[in-house]
Amino acid sequence: MTGTTSHLRDAESARLVDHLVAELAGAGVSHVFGVGGANIEDLYDAVHRSGAVRGIVAKHEFSAVTMADGYARTTGRLGVVAATSGGGAMNLVPGLAEAHASRVPVLALVGQPPSGQEGHGAFQDSSGKAGSFDAREVFAPVSRFCARVDDADSLVELLPRALAAAQTVPRGPAVLLLPKDVQQARIRVPGRHAAAPPGGPAPSAPVARLDEATLTTVSETLRAAGRVLVIAGEDVAAADARTELSELAGRLGAWVAVTPDAKDVFDNRDPRFAGVAGVMGHDNVEDCLRRADVCLLVGTRLPLLARGGLDRALAATDVLCVGPEPPFVAGTALGGDLREALLAVTARLPALPRPCPRHAGPRPAPAPSPPPRALERTVPHLQAVAAVEAALPQDAHVFVDAGNAGASAVHLLPAPRRGRFVVAVGMGGMGYTFGAGIGAALATGRRTYVLAGDGAFFMHGMEVHTAVEYAAPVTFVIFNNNAHAMCALREEFFQGGVRTDDSFARTDLAAGVAAAFPSLDATGAGDVAQLRAALLRGNAGSGPAFVAVDCDPREIPPFLPFRARTDSAGVTAHPNDTTKKESSDERGVVQVG
Repeated sequence: MTGTTSHLRDAESARLVDHLVAELAGAGVSHVFGVGGANIEDLYDAVHRSGAVRGIVAKHEFSAVTMADGYARTTGRLGVVAATSGGGAMNLVPGLAEAHASRVPVLALVGQPPSGQEGHGAFQDSSGKAGSFDAREVFAPVSRFCARVDDADSLVELLPRALAAAQTVPRGPAVLLLPKDVQQARIRVPGRHAAAPPGGPAPSAPVARLDEATLTTVSETLRAAGRVLVIAGEDVAAADARTELSELAGRLGAWVAVTPDAKDVFDNRDPRFAGVAGVMGHDNVEDCLRRADVCLLVGTRLPLLARGGLDRALAATDVLCVGPEPPFVAGTALGGDLREALLAVTARLPALPRPCPRHAGPRPAPAPSPPPRALERTVPHLQAVAAVEAALPQDAHVFVDAGNAGASAVHLLPAPRRGRFVVAVGMGGMGYTFGAGIGAALATGRRTYVLAGDGAFFMHGMEVHTAVEYAAPVTFVIFNNNAHAMCALREEFFQGGVRTDDSFARTDLAAGVAAAFPSLDATGAGDVAQLRAALLRGNAGSGPAFVAVDCDPREIPPFLPFRARTDSAGVTAHPNDTTKKESSDERGVVQVG
């Protein structure tokens, strides 16, 4: 515990913001992300004075939330974001919605106008008085807990409740609304109490005990099953249960597939790895599911993106679920703490591991369909992702954005062995990765890759400035097809023809970024060799790097709604292309024995 924190805990009173920052530091929070403003400046002053917590100033509040989100996903600790009132507060909403949908523990500290000005025409009044809207009603749907701190002493009760709500399953955001005068007020500091050491998570509320009857049913069904397919999800990462998952899969001799947002929860190079489930995934998962006697969901509710194309096979298979929340498909669900549940199920299985059902062929990595009449001076996603794979450090974190580039990366890029592979599929907001990657890099000090398209870059890519300012070890890889290409393909496939709305004039992103940030290593890669060289150069540096590679907007990504437009003869349904699809063997799909 720092000297500043110790002093505050011993003092009879302190500014509320000083006490708040000391409590966050005691709970293991090392960074606060946000954007300043008049009604939150006192909190930033306390962060600056504390020396125990580092304040990071973002360019936009959405990105500040995603920084806290990326921090939380890579450290397992609470992410904290701070913003001022009015438009700054409203900019938090989409980022908090992602954290809510993806069950990420985030605390939002939101400044408000002074209490005495509420209902009297205060600038940015959101008290709900005198015709103003109520900020609590805005934040309540995207938070697990939302409260207004009406006076200094109430923080003593509200802060622990907010921390517990954010970190108790189902995890998610908590919001505290802090009027400016309340931030400045003196608070009677309570006596010393037990707190998690810096760097460790705050204790959360106890979870429900495992139901013994359901545990018995799940265990006995698995003991009697022949072939088992496990589909593992993001909760495995959130609960740090990778070891327990691997042990259970070994005991069962099971195939293991992962959801798109959980590629890092199981070794993608393990012979038992069956691929990615769902609309960005591998056909092999459906093959395994059809041959399995039991499908075991671990740490996933199996939402639509993870079960797309699998519903018919799931309906014909016994489904079991181990996880804190019930699944979206019918089956027997064992709730409670995920690690405890995995250990309990494994303990009831035979000690000797079963042999895994035979696979033939390499790991699943089919290529996307080739574009018709590929544009000159473009790099196919298959080759670009292969260059990323070749350069990617195995302890790096990877953050994948939405769109064609994201679908290709989820489908083709193996997760690093010792880093996170994060896809924000809760809300699927474009531009999430720029802030999230920076938050993860600053929190862990590891090289972090951001993989995004030009559409996402134009939304929130100027957070590159934040990476430059704080020397964050982030490599931004921009797949530039000068379009919202997935939207353009949907228009062509499903809306009767090509429109120009989602196609843009060519932009040289690398040149623009290099001019804006002279100290940044920015490269326009014209081919795979240049791309790989730029990535390796970024790995060797200590700060950020930026690489843009031109891609074809007509390239059809490995996305089920597009892949499904294939007739029985295997001909792609692209209106301008009658090229035969490669056979399964040519595409490198793992076949089930």
